[in-house]
Amino acid sequence: MEITRPGDSDKLVQSVERAFEVVDVLRAEGTVRIDDVSAALDIPTSTAHVHLKTLESVGYVVRDADGYRLSCRFLRDGVTVRSRKNVYRATRSEIDALAEKTGEVANLGIEENGQRVILYQAEGTEAVYDNAPIGEYTNMHWTALGKAILAHLPESYVDQIVETYGLPGAREATITDRDHLDEELARILDRNYALEDEERREGIRSLASPIVVEDTVVGAISVSGPKERLDDDRIANELLPELRNTVNVVEVKYAYD
Repeated sequence: MEITRPGDSDKLVQSVERAFEVVDVLRAEGTVRIDDVSAALDIPTSTAHVHLKTLESVGYVVRDADGYRLSCRFLRDGVTVRSRKNVYRATRSEIDALAEKTGEVANLGIEENGQRVILYQAEGTEAVYDNAPIGEYTNMHWTALGKAILAHLPESYVDQIVETYGLPGAREATITDRDHLDEELARILDRNYALEDEERREGIRSLASPIVVEDTVVGAISVSGPKERLDDDRIANELLPELRNTVNVVEVKYAYD
């Protein structure tokens, strides 16, 4: 496995690269005007205008009275990509059931290019939303999902991830030291689940178990909620058994998909 870094190849089409930088600005800002893109990317307004008009002409940007915004074609493309993943097909109904049983937020996460991506999510009746939307990318070491996957990746690939993204802190409780991370990953391997204890969001705990098929980790499933509800007793006696049962079912379904 290899991580693709920006600028890794000399054979890049600069205009395409710039177009996706424009897309990033629109995703971050919502609706923008030409001057906003020009300022954000430090490019001439004429260049910003050409990129916006080109993206509009192919249907990925829409212009209205307030400016330019991303179109729903990105939603179409994301749904298509997700539907083609075996792990999503094997997991979706089980994530829904897990959220219903626990009353909390249940998530499916995968690793892509060295980061954690939320592929699917369901909210139980008592769920407290923690601002982690479907499609979100984050550092692997910030979350229970990411750590559960990291623990089952080859050490050489973990090295690549840390070299590429470092170990920045999201909060004071985040692991930012490699030795500490290695200790945490060994602990996760030993007990086969990962715990996130306010390491990314204040007041939020999360419990995650990896999905391992034929000795390869293909994702992880988590249950997240407020720390006062996800106490150690509930984790041990209710949530962990439910989570492990869900993962077992998913691994069987994945193997026969």
